[in-house]
Amino acid sequence: MREVAAEEQIQWVLSYVQGGSADVWKENILEYLEIGNLEYEIAKEFLADLEKKFGGGDKKAVKVAELKRLEQGNKMMEEFVQKFRRVARGSKYEKRPLIKEFKQ
Repeated sequence: MREVAAEEQIQWVLSYVQGGSADVWKENILEYLEIGNLEYEIAKEFLADLEKKFGGGDKKAVKVAELKRLEQGNKMMEEFVQKFRRVARGSKYEKRPLIKEFKQ
């Protein structure tokens, strides 16, 4: 993404921002983008601000929350299993609790 303009990189990141006060913050940033009055010169500055405002949470808690939201949906079983394994790494779950979460 190095060749892509900072505005496009920021829009891409914002497409993944959702929920609570982050939605309001996202709308403000999108408005600034639209009128061309963005305060970030490079995407790295934007990411640092994003991390400062909404990051820094307990990484294990984030992994657990992601595990609880995970659904197979229309994914093939192998694809779902791989995604579950990726998300489970770094969570506090092991053995039986992890199996229970997988079944849910």
